[in-house]
Formats: sequence, structure tokens, C-alpha cells
Amino acid sequence: MITPESMTILQAVVLGVVEGITEYLPISSTGHLIIVSDLLGLGETQSQRSAVDTFNIVVQGGAILAVLGLYFPRVVQMLKGLAGKDKAGLKLAINIIIAFLPAAIIGLKFHDFIEEKLFNTPAVITALALGGVFMIVLDKIKFSKDDDDETEPLDITSLSWKQALFIGFMQTIAMWPGTSRSMMTIAGGVLVGLKPKQAAEFSFLLGLPTLGGATLYSLAKNLNEASDAGKPNMFDTLGWMPILVGIIVATISAALAIRWLVGFLNKHGLALFGYYRLVLAALLGLLIAGGIVSLNAPAPDLAQSVDIPE
Repeated sequence: MITPESMTILQAVVLGVVEGITEYLPISSTGHLIIVSDLLGLGETQSQRSAVDTFNIVVQGGAILAVLGLYFPRVVQMLKGLAGKDKAGLKLAINIIIAFLPAAIIGLKFHDFIEEKLFNTPAVITALALGGVFMIVLDKIKFSKDDDDETEPLDITSLSWKQALFIGFMQTIAMWPGTSRSMMTIAGGVLVGLKPKQAAEFSFLLGLPTLGGATLYSLAKNLNEASDAGKPNMFDTLGWMPILVGIIVATISAALAIRWLVGFLNKHGLALFGYYRLVLAALLGLLIAGGIVSLNAPAPDLAQSVDIPE
């Protein structure tokens, strides 16, 4: 099992950067974390794989903090809305809740099934490749058409509950590891009429309850099961310092990735990410076939939620 000494600060920094950058880009954090964790020598045994999976859960907190910081005015607007002081904020908050519900309900029901049946090499590589094709097609059909559309863009506070629910069901597809939560929610936003920038903003805000809920659920499960079994929990196993460093690095890298993504989508669309996913799928397949990296389901007592949904 990994001890605090066996996960260095440098390894924590690298994983924090990978998590922060890939969490909100539509390229799948799962594929990247699989490659990087194994290249760092952190997945040689099942116990090591489980410990690294728990670390990947914790550093999602950094990605959440990045959104809270960058979109703080929107968060405040929603809180005022829930307090009855901002009508548009209330509508946005309700729509975020509506969009979150499908993943919450389906995720809790099928969490174990997803880990058992879909966290394997063929499933992840297939999701990466199909997601790449999907983004290329969507870019050519929808984004190109929107370039000539000079009408006033739909704001996220103007979404109907049905449009929000559609985005929520799109998010559930990302429970298939390798798909990308960001990809499906941004695509869902574009399909209901949002411009890329607005679709990305809604996706980031939707990530707050989605990622936060998945993280808290997995953390509580780990701590409770470790206590019941009399075994070390993730903090005992990895040490507090690597976890803290990973969260800080993930926060900074996620903030930079979000800023970059919004500007990029407005000018270039999704096609480049689609081609990148195809290359990543091929690379991951070659690395696994060559025995350089491995893809193993997490141990039952240390459930991974990085891509459920991503």
C-alpha cells in the first residue's frame, strides 16, 4: 500500500495539474489519469491503484474551488435567488438542480454496475473514440451554422426547465468512463441553443453539485469503510501534505484551463478536441497493449468517481 513517503510532492503536483486541466476540458480526465498515474509508477499493485484512485477523488476539490472563484458572482446570484432576492438567480439555481438530478439518481443506482462493467480497457477507449467523432460531427453541424447566426445568444438564466433537464440527461452519458462530463454538458447546452461560452458556463456551474456530490459520497464511503474494517483511510495512506499540494495545484490549473477553454470555444469550437480524443484513444490502446500502463477496476472499498460522471 502507498505510504506518505511513496507519493512524493512532485507526483502530487503532476496529478494535480492533470486533474485540474482535464476536469473541465472535453477530453476525459480518466484517460489522462490512467496514463499519468501508471507512468509515475503509482499503479503497480491493486492497493496502489486504489490509493491513487482516492487521491484523484480528493483533488477534484481543487477543480470545484476554481469554479467557485471564477464564477463567484453567479454563485452569489443563485444564493440570492434561493433567498427570494433575485428572480433570475432563482431560475438558474432551479435549473442547475434539475440538470443535476438525473446524474444523482442514475449514478447512485448504477454506481457499482458502472465500475464493474464499464471501467475496463475496451469501454474507456471506445468512449474516447466515440466522443471524438461526436464532437467533430457536432462542430461541423452546429458550430459552423452558429457562426452565421447574428441573433442575440440565449443566456443561461433564460433556459427552460426542459432544456436544463435535457442537459442533465446528456450528463448521465458521461457515467461511461472516458466520455467526459464536460463534453456532454457543453454539447447539451449547444444543442438547446446556448453559444459555446454560455454552454461552458452552465457546464461549470453544473459541475459544482455533480463533482461535489460524487466527491463527498466517495470520501464518506472510504472513511466509513476504513473505520469499520480497522484499516487506514485515504489520509492515513497518502498523507496530508500530498493531498493539500494536489488540491492547490488542481485549483490553479483548473482556473487557467477554464479561462482558456471559454476563449477557445468562442473562436474554434469543438473539432480540435475531437481529434485530440481520437489520438488519445489510440495512444492509450498502444500503451496498454505494450504493458506500459494498465486499467484495473478500483477496489470495492475505494470507489473512484473521477469519471462517474467526469
